[in-house]
Parts: sequence; structure tokens; C-alpha cells
Amino acid sequence: MRIAVLSPCHWRTPPRLHGPWEQIASVITEELVRRGHDVTLYATGDSVTSARLRSIVPHPLLEEAGRALEPKVYGYLHAALAFEDADQFDVIHNHYDGYPLVFSRLVDTPVVTTVHGFSSPQIAAVYRKYDNVSYVSITDADRRNCPDMNWVATVHHGIDFGELPFGPTPDDYVCFLGRIHPYKGVDVAIEAARGAGVVLKIAGHIDENDPRVVSFWREQVEPAIDGDRVVWLGEVGPAARSDLLRGARACLCPIRWDEPFGLVFVESMASGTPVVAFARGSAPELIEDGVSGVLVPADDVDAFIAGIAAAGGLPRPPIRRHAEDRFTIEKMVDGYEAVYRRVTAGFENP
Repeated sequence: MRIAVLSPCHWRTPPRLHGPWEQIASVITEELVRRGHDVTLYATGDSVTSARLRSIVPHPLLEEAGRALEPKVYGYLHAALAFEDADQFDVIHNHYDGYPLVFSRLVDTPVVTTVHGFSSPQIAAVYRKYDNVSYVSITDADRRNCPDMNWVATVHHGIDFGELPFGPTPDDYVCFLGRIHPYKGVDVAIEAARGAGVVLKIAGHIDENDPRVVSFWREQVEPAIDGDRVVWLGEVGPAARSDLLRGARACLCPIRWDEPFGLVFVESMASGTPVVAFARGSAPELIEDGVSGVLVPADDVDAFIAGIAAAGGLPRPPIRRHAEDRFTIEKMVDGYEAVYRRVTAGFENP
């Protein structure tokens, strides 16, 4: 099958550090190539892939080298490039949110869009308007944001378990891994770790262009970092992320929003490390309470503190098996191949 994969151009595909949408687009692309499909990846010019690479954006828009490029201009040029080539493909798989949908009725090629999360409530109006597009949710939970879209499947993300070795014997700390943002609750993780009397190691991405994030960091997070009980590791790459997760007694995810997926849930479980999370968004769908983690009532810090202690008593091999049973790359791409077959039935490109 001839497949175009349209990745975002905010970060490299795959990302050097942060970039979950680009990470998933890369994993899907590489597995499709391995299965013998003819794949073209639309991504930044410095992206790394075994597929054919097409690009109009030389450097990621959110990295220093790409800062001179206007995101709105190059975002649309990036999306347009894939649709200008549409007659070369049997299907276009869009990972780039609502940008590309404005072109979808101008081509005959079927379009599949993975909704990686609702960037704002307003984006739902775009998704509803372009009901010619086939939408894939990454969890059933995320469909609640807009249940009346043209949903055709739910496909959970898959990860490379080879990059996340099992950690049978954790060290004496817990961790927080993710974006530094009020929605992610790192301040709650600090409070809970203190309440539980455990060392907390924090790694994450700070969007220095978001005033709300910068203020949150400076006022709520940075003052708590002492290098002893609360340790800041900065933004970490895949190897350091793996070391952090498999060495932790638990991964703390006190989310304040309805998380659409949460790759860190799966990456932590793959490492054998239980997840302690508020039971909202995708968490109850991905984490098996009492087996691969501990789910606690939303916003209940005392329950979260108790959850840290409970997580430490969970055996680690079943946590790894839970992840292996549900979140492999193979299972994810099986799901997408089924979607491609469904949406291309009856379509023939020149």
C-alpha cells in the first residue's frame, strides 16, 4: 500500500527529546516500512527515517534553528505539501491536528487523522466540519471531548520495548516525567512525595515561550528543588528516560486534566514501574488498578500519598506483562492497517 504519513513539524521525527506526536508518527512509519509498504514521511528536513522523506521545513519550528520560521506560515506549507502529492498515495495518515483538514476535500485520496488530543475545545469545530475524514482516537476516553465525530477506530499507542529494559529492583526514589505544566501536576507530585517521605526525581520539558508555564515553574516548582529530596534532571533523552523509569519505585502522574493518552504511563509500566495517577482521562483505561499501578480519586492528595506506599508493594513482572500484552508497536500498526483497508475499500488512485 502507498501511504503518506504526515508528522508535525514542531520537532524532529523522531524527536531528540520532547515530541510525543512525532514519536508515534515515527514508530508507525518505521513499522509500515518493515512490513513492506511504500511509505513517504512528511516531516522536518532533519528527520531520520527508512521511508522516503519529503520536507519543506528544514528545521523543527520549536528548536532554535527553526525559530526564524513563522509557525503559521510553515505549518500550512508543510501540510499542503502532502496534499499536493495526494494522487501518489492510497491513503494519507495525518498526525498534525487540524491544520491539514482544510485540504482534505480538495483531494480524492482517503484521509485518516489520529487525534492525539484536543488542543482546545474549539478544534472540535474543525473536526466536525471535515466529516469526510476518518478519525482514530488514541483512547476511548478521549472521544468524550467530541463524541459526534466520524470515529472509525480506537488504536492505543505502541512502544519499542527494546528501548525500555525491565527494572526488577528499583532504587529508593519516585519520579515525575513529563511536560512541566499545571495540568500535569508536578507541584502535586512534590507535595505527595514529601508527604510519603520519599525522594522525587523530576525530568521534563519547559515551554519557555508559554508565560503561564514559566510562571508556574518559577513560583510553584523551582523553589521546591533542593537537589536532595527533590531533584531536577532537566529534559532527558530516551536512554536517560529509560534509566529514570526503571530505577523508580513509582512514577507519579497527578494529572489535573483528562489526559488523552499519556505515553509515560506505558513507558513506566514497560519498565516494570507502577504508575500512581489520579483516576481521570485515559488513566483508568490504560492502568490496571492494583496490578500495573494505583488509581486514586482525582485531586485527593492524601489518597495519592497513600497510593505511593501501595504502589511500592506491587510485584514488578506483572506490570511489564500488562504493558507487553496491550501496547506493542505490532498491535498498534495492526490496528492502523485495518483502518487503512477499511477507508480505502472502493478507492483507486491513478
